[in-house]
Amino acid sequence: MTARSFTFDQFVDLHGQAKASPRERQHLNIHASHEAPFQRLFIAFGLDSYVRPHRHHLVPKDETLIAAQGLLGVIVFDDDGQVVQKLKLGTERHAAPGVGPVVDMPAGTWHTVLALTPDAVLLEGKAGPFDPQGPREFADWAPEEGTTEALVFLREWRGLFEQT
Repeated sequence: MTARSFTFDQFVDLHGQAKASPRERQHLNIHASHEAPFQRLFIAFGLDSYVRPHRHHLVPKDETLIAAQGLLGVIVFDDDGQVVQKLKLGTERHAAPGVGPVVDMPAGTWHTVLALTPDAVLLEGKAGPFDPQGPREFADWAPEEGTTEALVFLREWRGLFEQT
C-alpha cells in the first residue's frame, strides 16, 4: 500500500469535468470502493451547481466538510425549509471573520452546499459503506435538480452570503 497525493492540477482537471457536466459538479473518490468504512471524496462545484437540500437521517451519518480550494457556502435548514444557519467554508486564502476551513454536519441535518468562488473544491468525509441504491432524503420543499426553480433557489441562497 502506498500513500497518495492529490494536486491542484487535479482540481483544475476536476473543474473541467464539472463544467462539462449538466450538474456543474464532479467528484473524485479517494476511498477504494463503496464498501470502504470511511468514504472520502473531493467535489468540484461550478457557480451554478445546485445541490438539493438533503439529510442523512434514515441511515444516520455525520458528515465532515473541508474546504480544499476556494470558498463555499453551507446552509442548514429546519424541517420547513427555513434557513437556520449559514456558514462560509474556505481555505486560508479566504480567511475573514466567520470563514472556517471545516464544517461538521450532524446526522439528520437538512443542508446544502454551494460554490461562492468558481474554483471551489470540497473534501467530504462520512462513514461507509455507501449504498448507491439506498434511501435518498431530499427535502420536499426544495425543487429537483435541473429545474428553473432550482436556479432561483440557488441565486437566493448565494444572496444570503453576499449580504455578509
